[in-house]
Amino acid sequence: MSKLIRRATAVVLMCSLSGCAIVSPQLKPDVPVAGAWNEAAPAEAAAVSPTWWTSFGSPELQSLVAEALAGSPDLAIATERVRQAEAQVRVAGASLFPVVNASAGASGGRTSKVGGTGSAKAAVVDSAADVNLSASYELDLWGRNRAGVRSAESSAAASRFDRDAAQITLVSGVATSYFDVLALRARLAIARENLDIAQQVFDLVSARARNGAASALDVSRQEATVLSQKAALLPLEQQERQTLAALAVLVGRAPEGFDVKGTGITDLDVPAIDAGLPAELLVRRPDLASAEAQLAAANADVAAARAAMLPTITLTGSAGLASAALTSLTSAGATAAIQIAASLLQPVFDGGRLRGQKAIAESRERELLETYRKAILSAFSDVEQALAGTSRLGQQEELQDEVQTRARESLRLAEIRYRGGADDLLTVLDAQRTLFSAQDQLAQIQLSRLQAAVSLYKALGGGWIEAQANGAGG
Repeated sequence: MSKLIRRATAVVLMCSLSGCAIVSPQLKPDVPVAGAWNEAAPAEAAAVSPTWWTSFGSPELQSLVAEALAGSPDLAIATERVRQAEAQVRVAGASLFPVVNASAGASGGRTSKVGGTGSAKAAVVDSAADVNLSASYELDLWGRNRAGVRSAESSAAASRFDRDAAQITLVSGVATSYFDVLALRARLAIARENLDIAQQVFDLVSARARNGAASALDVSRQEATVLSQKAALLPLEQQERQTLAALAVLVGRAPEGFDVKGTGITDLDVPAIDAGLPAELLVRRPDLASAEAQLAAANADVAAARAAMLPTITLTGSAGLASAALTSLTSAGATAAIQIAASLLQPVFDGGRLRGQKAIAESRERELLETYRKAILSAFSDVEQALAGTSRLGQQEELQDEVQTRARESLRLAEIRYRGGADDLLTVLDAQRTLFSAQDQLAQIQLSRLQAAVSLYKALGGGWIEAQANGAGG
C-alpha cells in the first residue's frame, strides 16, 4: 500500500512541475489624466472627510444618516450580495482540493430449499458488508481552477466596492432629500409671507374702493393675486409630503408619522471642498474600483476559457473493506482493496463550444474595459460639473440676495406711492410679483449650492480610499 502511495505522489509532483498555467494579459484603459481641474479650489477649502455630512452643521442630518446606515434596505441588500460573493469564493476554491467520499453498505437474504420427496426445508442465510473510501483530484496543469478562484475573488471585491458605493449614494440621497425638505419649507414660508402681503394690499384696495379712490377693476386684480398666492402653496405642500416620504424610505422607516424638525436652509453651512488632483480620483471612488475588479474577473474568465481547451488529468483512488458478514469487517476474514488510477481527457470535437466560450469571455473582457474607461471619464465629468456648481452658485446667491433686497424696497415704495395716489395698482402688483420671484429664486439657489456640495462630495468618493478599504478587509 505504501509503495502505491509513493508512486502516486511521484506522478502528481511530476505532472504539477511540468504544468504551465495559462495567463491572459490584463487590459488597461487608455485615459489621459489632466494635471489639475478646470475650477480652482477656494483658499479655505478642506479635504473630504469620511464623515463629510457633518460639515453642513446639522445635528438632525447627522442623526438621519446614522439611522439610514443602520436601517436602509438598499444597504442591507448590498451587504447580502457581498456575503454571496464571498461564499462563491469558497465554492471556487474547493476545486483546488481533492474530493473525498466515504460509503458503506450491507445486504442480506434468506434462501429456503425444499427437498424433492418430503416437506423438509433447508435455509441458507447470505449477508455481505463493505466500507469504501474514494478520492479524486484534478491536476490544475493550466491554471483553469486557479483562474476560476481569481475570477471569484475579483467579483467578491467588486461586490464589496459596490456596497461602499451604495453607502455613499445612500448618504448623498439622505442629505439631498433632507435639504429638499428644508428648501420646500423655506419656499412655503416665502409663499405664505407673500400671501399675507397680497392680503394686506387687497384690504387696502378694498378700503380705497369703498371711498371711491380705487376702481372695481383694481379690487378684482388684487383678489386674483391673493387667489394665485393661495394656489402656489398647494404644489409646494405636495412636494414636501412626497419628499418626506422618500426620505423616510431612505432611512428605513415607514412614511406614516415621519417628519423632520428643520424649517429652513439658511442656518446650514455650505462647506468649501478641496477636490485634490484628478489622478487621485482613480483610488477615491469605489465605483471605479468595482469596474476595475470586474475587468480583472473577466480577465481570469478568459484564462479559464483558454485552459478549458487543453488536456485535463484526473487522479482517482479508492480503498475499501468487504466481508461476507458485517460482524467480520474488523476481523481477519475481511478483504481489503486499494486502487489508484490516472485519466487524461483531451477535447477533440465539441462543435465549437469551447472556442465559442473563449470568444465570449474575450469579448466580455473588452466590453468591461470600455465600461471601465467610460466610468473614469464620467467620474472626471462629475467632479468638473460639481466644482463649477459650487464655484458659480456662491456668486449667484450673493447677487440674488441683493436682488431680493431691492425688490422688497421697491414693493415698500410702490405701496407708499399707491396710498398717496402717485401710482396705480399695476405698479404694486408688479412689485409684488418681483419680490416673490426674487425670494423664491434665492431659496432655490441656496438649495442648489447645498446640492452641489453633496454632489462634489459624492463625485470625490465621499472620503473613501481604496487602500484603506482593502486594508480593512472590505
